[in-house]
Amino acid sequence: MPGVVGSGCGHSSLVKQSLGLVSLVVRAYDEAIHFFVGILGFVVVEDSFVPEQGKRWVVVAPPGNGSSGARLLLARASTTEQTLRIGNQTGGRVFLFLHTDDFHRDYELYRSRGVRFVREPRVEPYGTVAVFEDLYGNLWDLLEPSGAGSESPAPA
Repeated sequence: MPGVVGSGCGHSSLVKQSLGLVSLVVRAYDEAIHFFVGILGFVVVEDSFVPEQGKRWVVVAPPGNGSSGARLLLARASTTEQTLRIGNQTGGRVFLFLHTDDFHRDYELYRSRGVRFVREPRVEPYGTVAVFEDLYGNLWDLLEPSGAGSESPAPA
């Protein structure tokens, strides 16, 4: 969505930006792909080997995400410090917000596939929401926004 860069940036101009990738630190590529693709129904956007770095570049996205939505970069931990962050990238707060066009469909599907919900569904002014854990314990909101202008839910 275009916006105006404020005077605090040293200039004012119309800009268009979007969040392209969010890195999710994972223990292993294939187990993460199994969870996000096999259980949540995401699609693999890219999975290629980067020989210079001895690692894979693995990007997944929710179905129907299109080319403008944020995607997940599954980043395998390569240091002890990174390994310690697996499953706790935000210190126990909700990390990511997965929007859906049909909350009950996805909630029931995920439950049937063994996804662990840690907060039961509730209706809030911004939409219908429940909190689930990914395979590592990171917290996610499953959210069906209540309508236009509902992009910013209350703090989780």
